[in-house]
Order: sequence, then structure tokens, then C-alpha cells
Amino acid sequence: MSLTRKIAHNTLIQVIGRGGGGVLSVVALALITRYLGLEGYGIYTTIITFLQVFGILINFGLTIITVQMVSERDEGIDKVMSNIATLRVTSSLVFFGLAPIIALFFPYPAIIKIGIALTSFAFIFQMLIETIVGIFQKHLQMDKPALAEFISRVIYVGLAAAVIFLHKGILFIMVALNIANFVWLLIILYYASKLVKLKPAFDWTLWKEILRRAWPIGLSIILNLIYLKADVIILSVYKPQTDVGLYGAPYKLIDALTTFAMMFMGLILPILASAWAKNNIERFKAVFQKTFNLVTIFVVPMIVGTYFVAKKIMIFIASADFAGSGKILSILVIGAGGLFVGSLFAHTIVAIDKQKAVIWGYAIDAALSLVGYIIFIPKYSYLGAAWVTVFSEILIAIISLFIVYKYTGILPKFAKIFFKSALAVVPMAAALYFLKDAHAVISLLAGAAIYAGFIILFRGITLAEVKQIIRLKA
Repeated sequence: MSLTRKIAHNTLIQVIGRGGGGVLSVVALALITRYLGLEGYGIYTTIITFLQVFGILINFGLTIITVQMVSERDEGIDKVMSNIATLRVTSSLVFFGLAPIIALFFPYPAIIKIGIALTSFAFIFQMLIETIVGIFQKHLQMDKPALAEFISRVIYVGLAAAVIFLHKGILFIMVALNIANFVWLLIILYYASKLVKLKPAFDWTLWKEILRRAWPIGLSIILNLIYLKADVIILSVYKPQTDVGLYGAPYKLIDALTTFAMMFMGLILPILASAWAKNNIERFKAVFQKTFNLVTIFVVPMIVGTYFVAKKIMIFIASADFAGSGKILSILVIGAGGLFVGSLFAHTIVAIDKQKAVIWGYAIDAALSLVGYIIFIPKYSYLGAAWVTVFSEILIAIISLFIVYKYTGILPKFAKIFFKSALAVVPMAAALYFLKDAHAVISLLAGAAIYAGFIILFRGITLAEVKQIIRLKA
């Protein structure tokens, strides 16, 4: 198989796998919210988020460093991978071992503390998976981990459905997550065994090199942690679990949506990086601008359309108990828009190898967001959390754009594409207003069709431009 065909095959499998995973996440959300209700889903969200905090700390940039170190060499990969995997397992056991102990000092009910202890195994499995995935990136075999992840999500949804059918409760849902992630790890280890020989390894010199190279990325990740996860943790401390449930459901929906943004930017990153490395500035500017245009064309109707259908979406997916989540969703989607745009700038910073230059931005954003959460969550609950989240996403997007401009001299041309998107969104908004009593699915399909028709009519996007953005040549 030629290199181009191999890349195309891997890309297609990843799109199908990640897209299918996003759909399954929404299915799982629908099943679990309807079964657990507001308070139960709040408990579920608190357990998962609490452990995600430790997972982000453990990551410490090791996933990216793995890819870098195995890509730099053709020999000694077994040794490098074994040491990184051993380091990851050791740190995972320590940190996730501490998680249930630290949870004892939080004002949580016993079920949350038990759930944290029980679910920590799922996160240990996931940490090791994230480390091993680097070897597949080196060999252009990302279809294997994509397939493994998809299978694990199918198992999770199936087991969660069985737990719900048998009325076994939330702790059994957490057991289902443990099982799904363990199967995911087994599949990954099976495929990895064909590429690398893993065994326990304690080369302290190599460990020091790994940590030395990882710390700038790890510091950025930790700062990201503050404004990405502090909202739920602070909300869970100050407010009842019903508030966490109302906030967690739309947040999970936004997470599933942003998966597609990260997947798309992952396809754009190598094109930008290649153009910059070859000093092909014209191509770099063209891809950057066209990607920005596509993101704008998607974000404008996403924000406006959600305003009209947010409540219906939450009722359709999570049940009438979550009708109050509609208002939260309409706010969080603004932050998602900032994240979509910001992800282009963030990936551009990676493409020009200026990750260290943005650390100060993450520090400022983290500090301001943390202060905002502490001030506004006790007073305004989930609405305060949502608006501070919007602020943090928009702020880091602006800071990232500043870094891009500082080192490339490039700014996206905004006015023309925004004007066309705004024109196309007006008839869509009018249609959604008159369809306010229609089913959520009908409203979404009608709104998307009307917007697509008008954005093409106004020549905001053409099929040729889409193909040019994602083509695998050059």
C-alpha cells in the first residue's frame, strides 16, 4: 500500500471510529441520564470529573513525548516504550491510589467516595492506553486504536443498558466502565505486541530525559486542567448534586461535539506543519484562512441554532428532568465556539513549534478562571460556572491568536466570511423560531438544510474548497 493510500485509510478509519464514538457517547448520555435522573447523574459526573483531574495530572505530556521519542529513532524503541509505560503505570498507581484517599476530605456522600475508588481502575487502564498509542502513530496504524476504542464504547453502552434493565444502580455502571476500558487495553496490547516488546523497565537516566522533555507540555496541561475541570469540582463542593447533574449533561454533549473539532484539526495539523517547515508561507496562509472560514461557517449557526433548540435537545436526549439544562447548553455552546476557533490557533502554534510561548497565556487564563469559579459558582451555581467557562475559552483563543500573529505575522480575514455566515443564519433562525413546537430532530434537520442552502448561495463555501482543505497531497 502506498504512503498516501495508507494515510487515507488511517484517516478514514479514525473519522469513522471517532465519529462513531461521539455518537455512542450521546447514546450513553441518553441512557444514563434517563436512568439516574438529576441527582444520580450529578453523582456520576462528580466521580468521573474528580478522576479526570488526576488523569490530567498523570498525563503530564507523556502522551506527546511518547510520539516524539519513538518518531526520532528506528532502534531502541522497545526500551523507550517500556520505560515510558513503566513510568506511566507507576505514576498512575500512585496518583489514582491517592484519589480515593483525597476524596475522603471532600464533603461528598459515601456513594461518590466509593465510586471514585471503584472507577479509578478504568482510568489506570486508560492512562496506559494513551501511552501505548504513540507506537501506532509512528507506524501509521492509527486504525487499530480507533477500532479498539470503538469496540470498548460499544461494550460500555451495552453493559450500561444491561445495568439499567436490571436496575443495579450507579456503582454497577462504574463497573461497566472498568470492564469496557479493560477490554480496550487488552485489544491495544494485542495490536501493540506486533510492533513493540513491552516489559517493566527502570532506566533512571531515560526517565530523567523523559520528564525533562515532558515538563513544558505537562505544565500547560496542568494549567488547562484548572479552567477545564475546576468548574465541576467547585460546583460539586458548593452546590447539591442536582445542580451538578443539570450542568454535567449539556457539558457532556459539548464534549462529544468538540471531539469532531479536535479530529478535524488533527487532519489539518500535518498540512500546516509541513508548509511551515518547507517555508511555503503562501500555502500555510491559504490553509490557515480556509480552515478558519470552515470553522466560522460551522460555529455561527451552531451558536445561533442552539439558542432556539437547546431545551428541546436536552429533553430529547436526557428527558424532561433536564429541561433546565437547555439554558446551560445555550451558554456553553458559545464557549464551544471559542474552543473550535481556538483549537485552530492552538494547532497552528504546535505546527510552528511555539508551544512554550503560550504557557503564560494558560497561566493567566487558569488564574482568572479559578477566581471566577470561586466567586460566581457559590452565588450563581451552574449559570456562573457556564459563563466563566465561556470566558476562559474565548480568552485562551484570543491569547493563542496573539501568539500566532507574533510568530507568523498572519491574522485571519474575518469580516467577509462572518458577514456571509450571518446572512445565511438569519433565514435559519427565522425557520427555527416558527418551528419552536416541532420535534428537536425536525428542527435540527430543517435548520441545517436552510443554512447550508443559503451559505452555498452566498458562496461562503464551495465543495472544491472543502476538498482542497482536507486533501492528503503535498
